[in-house]
Amino acid sequence: MSTTPDKELISLILNKATTNQGFRSLVGQYQEQLYWQIRKMVIVHDDADDVLQNVFIKIFKGVKNFKGDSKLSTWMFRIAYNESITFLNKKGKRLQLSSQELHNHLIESLEADVYFTSDEIQLALKKALAQLPERQREVFNLRYYDNLPFKIIAELLDLSQGAIKSTYHIAAKKVERFIKEESTK
Repeated sequence: MSTTPDKELISLILNKATTNQGFRSLVGQYQEQLYWQIRKMVIVHDDADDVLQNVFIKIFKGVKNFKGDSKLSTWMFRIAYNESITFLNKKGKRLQLSSQELHNHLIESLEADVYFTSDEIQLALKKALAQLPERQREVFNLRYYDNLPFKIIAELLDLSQGAIKSTYHIAAKKVERFIKEESTK
C-alpha cells in the first residue's frame, strides 16, 4: 500500500470534494498502527476496536484544527493515547477497580482472548508489564513495541526527553527481572 504525505492527506480531507477519499486514505495508512497502540493499552481486542472507532471520529472532527506543529502521526497517536486512557478510566470506574487492578484483570482475561495468539514469552511480557506503574508501562510500550524515538514519546506524554529515557530504562530493568524470576519458578 502506498503512503500519502501528511500535507496531501490533510488537503484531501479538508477539500469537500475529496473528503471521503482523503479520510479513507488516512484510515488505510494509519489504522493498523493506531490499533496496536490502543490494543497495548486496553489489552482486549473488542475494546481496542471500540476505542479505535472513537479515535477516528475525533481525528475526522479535529483535523481542521491540526496546526502541523508535529507530525500528523504524532498528533493522532496523542488522540489514541488520550482515548485509551479515558476508556480505561471509565472501565475501571464501572468495574470499581483501581488502575493497577484493572490492568491485572485485563491481563488475566488475555489468555481467554481468541485474538491473542502470542506465545508464552509474549504472555510473560504482558504479565511483567502489568506489574509496572502506569507511566512506566506507557513509556515501555511506546518505545519497545512502537519503536518511537524518545523525543516523540516525550512530546506525546508532555515530559522531558531525559525523564522518558530514565523511565524507560527503569521499566526495562523491572521487566527483565520479572521475566527472569518467572522463568525460574
